[in-house]
Amino acid sequence: MNHTYAVIMAGGGGTRLWPISRKKHPKHVLPLLGERTLFQSTLDRLDGFIPPERVYVVTTLEQEQELKAQALQIPIENFLIEPTPCGTASVIGLAAVVLAKRDPEGVMLVLPSDHFIRNRELFHLAMRVAVQVARKNYLVTLGITPTFPATGYGYIQRDATLPEKFDYPVYRVLHFTEKPDEAKARTILAGGDYSWNSGMFIWRSDRILDEFSRQMPDLKASLDRIGAAWGTSEQETVLRSVWTRLKPETIDYGIMEHAANVAVLPAGGLEWSDVGSWDSLFDVLLPDESGNVVVNGEHMPLETHNSLVYSSKKKLIVTIGVDDLIIIDSGDALLVCHRDRAQQVRRVIANLKISQREDYL
Repeated sequence: MNHTYAVIMAGGGGTRLWPISRKKHPKHVLPLLGERTLFQSTLDRLDGFIPPERVYVVTTLEQEQELKAQALQIPIENFLIEPTPCGTASVIGLAAVVLAKRDPEGVMLVLPSDHFIRNRELFHLAMRVAVQVARKNYLVTLGITPTFPATGYGYIQRDATLPEKFDYPVYRVLHFTEKPDEAKARTILAGGDYSWNSGMFIWRSDRILDEFSRQMPDLKASLDRIGAAWGTSEQETVLRSVWTRLKPETIDYGIMEHAANVAVLPAGGLEWSDVGSWDSLFDVLLPDESGNVVVNGEHMPLETHNSLVYSSKKKLIVTIGVDDLIIIDSGDALLVCHRDRAQQVRRVIANLKISQREDYL
C-alpha cells in the first residue's frame, strides 16, 4: 500500500436532501448521521489504512474553506480545487495527472465524500484486494449487492471471475447499465448477476490516463497542459484557463462504459448507503419501536409510525395519526412528504430555479 493514494470527491450538492443540504452547505459537510460529517466519516474510514499525507480532496472554490477546516490533518497542498464544477471525469483526470507526477507507480482509491459504510473491516479488505487487481492493469470498481429494484443507481453486470487468484472474489465486468426505469430494474434484479455501481473506483493513475487518451482525447490534452504546469508559478493560471473550456462529463459515461479490462468486487456486506435521499436514513439510523427515526429535534409521536423527523435546531415536533411521513425542518424551510415520494425532492429544486428563489437553493 506504499504507493496507494485516496482521492475523495467532495464537490457535489446533494439536492435530494433539501432543505438541509444547500449549495453553500451540501450534505457531505453536514453531521447528518451523528456528530461527524459525512466527509469526516469518509476520512475516519481511512484511519490506519491510508496516511493523511496520501489523501487528496477534490472540491470547489465554494467548499474549499469548509472542508479544510474539517480536515486539518490533510496537507493544504493535497486539496485540489476545481475552478468550476465540471463532472467526475474532469475531477478524476485532474487527480490522476497530479498523482502521476508525484508517484508514477501510484494507485488511486477514488471515493465519494458522502457515503455511509458501517463495515470498515470489509471495506479495508476489499480495497487491499482491489489495489492488487489494479496493479495488474485493471480498472476496478466496488459493486453493491442490490436489495431492491433501484432506479437511482447504475448497474454493473459481472462476467466470469478473473483468472488470477485473490483473497476476495473478483469478476470481469460484462456491461454497465445507467439508471434504468423500474421495469428494467426489476429484470436486472431477477438476473442475479448485477451489482449497483457504488461510484468507488481503484486504478493506477497512468492506467486511467491511458483510457482518457483512448476515449476522451480532448480532455486528455487539457489534462496534459495542467499537468505540465502543476507545481510551477503558472499552475493556477493554466488550471483556470483550461478548466473553463472543458465539457462536463461523468466518468461512467466518458470512460467506464467502454473501457478495457474492467473488474468488479461485489461488496454486498459493506452495509453501504449513498445517503442520496431522505428515505435512505431509515437504512442507516436506528428507528424506535414504532419505526420512527428522529434526528436533532425532539419528537412527540402520537399514533405515528415509520416516519422521519429531522430538525436543524432542537425543537419539539408533534405528529398525530400519521404514517410513512418525512418531515424536515431547516429553520427557513419545511419539507413534508410521503416516504415513497422522497426521490421527488429534486422537483422542488427545479421549481425553485424556475421561480428564481435562489435564497432557498
